[in-house]
Amino acid sequence: MQEHFEDEYVKLAQAQGYRSRAVFKLKEIQEKDQLIKPGMNIIDLGAAPGGWTQLARQLMGKKNKLIALDILPMDALDGVDFIQGDFREEAVLGQLHAVLEGAPVNLVMSDMAPNMSGNRGVDQPRAIYLGELALDTAKTVLTKDGSFLVKLFHGEGFEAFHDEVRQYFAKVAIRKPKASRPRSNEVYILAKGFK
Repeated sequence: MQEHFEDEYVKLAQAQGYRSRAVFKLKEIQEKDQLIKPGMNIIDLGAAPGGWTQLARQLMGKKNKLIALDILPMDALDGVDFIQGDFREEAVLGQLHAVLEGAPVNLVMSDMAPNMSGNRGVDQPRAIYLGELALDTAKTVLTKDGSFLVKLFHGEGFEAFHDEVRQYFAKVAIRKPKASRPRSNEVYILAKGFK
């Protein structure tokens, strides 16, 4: 806990009015890859507390759809449709499609991670499962040439998942932002050009 409060990114997030330090991971990817552009419609999976959603809203312009989903509650943000629920459930997917009103989705992003138990044999398969769910969502809603950004952890199942993403997208890269804690094996798979 002490480490969290002394973390430079936690302090920066508080100073700049962001809801989480995770925003700096997305900021760094954005600076390098220009992932979010005005005119996009975006889905943010596992959005709470809303740091990524805040940044996306600033970058994409006012008129487009930004839909945030999480099983946890999230305080409202201007111009964001928030759906609380488990997107594995048909009713939640139904809500998502209702909010989209047929609009094309240009980016699906997911910073989801399981509640870590500290047991890699349990945590890693759970993380891969969340990645698979995010990819399934992306395959369902993305428009042609759309993009996908997902958090994963190096370990068992990572290469197979990475290969699977490559089947559906023209360009796939791995990013390890500076804001990721150095000892963490988390990385982001960034995929562009949905086929």
